[in-house]
Amino acid sequence: MSDKAPAWVVPAMRAGYAARGAVYTVVGGLALFAAWRGGQAEGTTDALAQLKGEPWGVPLLLAIALGLICYTIWRLIDAWMDLECYGSELKGIVARAGQVITGLIHGAIGVSVATMALRGNSGGDGAQSATQKLMAMPWGPYLVIAAGLATIGAGIYYAHKGIKEKYKEDIRVTPLARKLDPLMKFGLVAEGVVIAIIGASIVYAGITHNPGQAGGVGTALDQIRSLAFGRILLGAVAIGLIGFAIENFIEAAYRIVPRRSGTDVMTLARRARLKAEGKLREATT
Repeated sequence: MSDKAPAWVVPAMRAGYAARGAVYTVVGGLALFAAWRGGQAEGTTDALAQLKGEPWGVPLLLAIALGLICYTIWRLIDAWMDLECYGSELKGIVARAGQVITGLIHGAIGVSVATMALRGNSGGDGAQSATQKLMAMPWGPYLVIAAGLATIGAGIYYAHKGIKEKYKEDIRVTPLARKLDPLMKFGLVAEGVVIAIIGASIVYAGITHNPGQAGGVGTALDQIRSLAFGRILLGAVAIGLIGFAIENFIEAAYRIVPRRSGTDVMTLARRARLKAEGKLREATT
């Protein structure tokens, strides 16, 4: 296996992050509208379904679906070839397994979006459907609980990635990336909160043996909306999801593939380290 990534993974990666950015722009925008005007926040598929009624809706949905499938391909190749140099130790294997899981999830969303664009069927709540299928298997409730705990873990990972600024490792330094850095950080934390709430609902569904308790993004946003000062909290999370969309657009434009770009690229993380060491003037910024 070559140590250098093939050139085609880069456009696939950029298309994938751009598509994910488009998805969260719609979801976050509608959630912000729900916080401002009242009403129910929309989940991923339902939010995208609103685009279909627009004159440009079907081509846009198909473009988003294609991008999400590109994201799946990128994540699977990323994990297989270890393009981000995680290694083959336990920590690296866990990270690469997470890449596979997130890739497959976004691929499933992409297929659902393409089906909706071509046939008009949104497919309902994906989390409830998947939970119902797991529940029907042997040891089903335990599998559901395990899936929920893994989802909570993914939420913690996103929040940790934002708080510890791990996302900076692979983003090239540009004036725009530096300017939007605080919003990217907030966006990753908000995404982590939403995913953790989804995971908690899946765990509860496993404990109660009731798939109807599981829910996706829309359910998580509605639970936030039901809390004290819920509209304010929903508005904050909605802004965070828009920040997560911006983070994806920044990755689409400026993300590097370490195994293709090499280790001497000036990333946000490298710039921060050099600044902390007082060596920033010695390097190109």
